[in-house]
Amino acid sequence: MATENKNLSNYDKATIPNAKDFRFGIVVSEWNDTITEGLFNGALEALKDCGALDKHITRWNVPGSYELVYGCKKMQNQNVDVVIAIGSVIQGETKHFDFVCDGVTQGIKDLNVLSDIPVIFCVLTDNNMQQSIDRSGGKHGNKGTEAAIAAIKMAQLRKDSNGLGMRIGY
Repeated sequence: MATENKNLSNYDKATIPNAKDFRFGIVVSEWNDTITEGLFNGALEALKDCGALDKHITRWNVPGSYELVYGCKKMQNQNVDVVIAIGSVIQGETKHFDFVCDGVTQGIKDLNVLSDIPVIFCVLTDNNMQQSIDRSGGKHGNKGTEAAIAAIKMAQLRKDSNGLGMRIGY
């Protein structure tokens, strides 16, 4: 298990760029909302801890994780530097889990390939509710926190790669 003995909420603030000038879009699935709200709260707390301003954070809700792809695609057009997709898919008794997980994963990958606005994948794909609880503020910390830190780093990478940063070497 990748998160065994790892708290997802731990980060070294000194290694994170200041987020005050970045604009963040967060698209949150309403399905499994106990889990997705925990993930959102972890992301929001980390963004603010790293300097993000409330006025630079836009949240949209979508009905389920499958709808995250469309919501994120539309959010990329909202003057944001990065988008965080927050969802939770829990294994059931049918193949629906596989189809949703594959569709969301490929869809978010496609958005990253086709657009200059990065989309951060914060979609839990767990075998049971306890695993989701453990990763959305439970014993393994909060994957939302991890996604927010990734978002800040990708916003900085985007800024630097657009000629606004400092080049070292080559």
